[in-house]
Amino acid sequence: MITPVHTSPWIICPKPNPAARLRLFCFPYAGGGASIYREWPDSFQRNIEICCIQLPGRENRSREALMKNLSQVVLSLQPQLLPFLDKPFAFFGYSLGALISFETARSLRNSAGLAPRHLFVAAHCAPHLFKPDPLLYTLPSSLLIENLRQLQGTPEELFQMPEILELMLPLIRADFMIRETYSYNPQASRLSCPVTAFGGKEDSIPMEEVQAWEHETEGLFACHMLNGGHFFLRSDKAQLLRLVSEALNATMC
Repeated sequence: MITPVHTSPWIICPKPNPAARLRLFCFPYAGGGASIYREWPDSFQRNIEICCIQLPGRENRSREALMKNLSQVVLSLQPQLLPFLDKPFAFFGYSLGALISFETARSLRNSAGLAPRHLFVAAHCAPHLFKPDPLLYTLPSSLLIENLRQLQGTPEELFQMPEILELMLPLIRADFMIRETYSYNPQASRLSCPVTAFGGKEDSIPMEEVQAWEHETEGLFACHMLNGGHFFLRSDKAQLLRLVSEALNATMC
């Protein structure tokens, strides 16, 4: 087994590759952990190392206190990331992860003068358009579970195991709180890196709200609508990975 050059509980590299030319940091959706990206290294060339963000309160960090504020997440994550930014890097964020990756990119730009080579945001509208309604984190458990079912991202068999589902609800509620209490702060300068936004053709987020991510960068922008609803990460995984891989390879040419 290869020993990673850097270690942090916040960052898990399924297949450490110190010789890689670029690191892709992957931010999970609400309720998800680093394991959702564990198979991604197999879809990229050897010059790219996949590094998965692991927030407190999930998987191997299940005993740690949950965070409920996006600014707190970014401020806690940034010093953990810095040792890993000794080579070119990119961010991929899915749903809640799109907001966290975006705000982390802005924070790194403002405080450390660092920028990702590419920012990929998926399954989320442009941040300045975000208006949560209703506030899911405030719902009673029965309604929260019904909303989870409608998103079609939770395995149906889990809904038949109420004891396990009940244990997961605090994590899901905390992540929804992170997202739904987020307040967009316009800044004088936009990101300089290329941004690629992905949406689902059957998702409730319309294409124009995915396309609006273009306003957050002075660099190149691309928008792709993939097959499926909110979790096209699964329904159109091959196409998603192909597009991300092609964009990353272009940055290293």
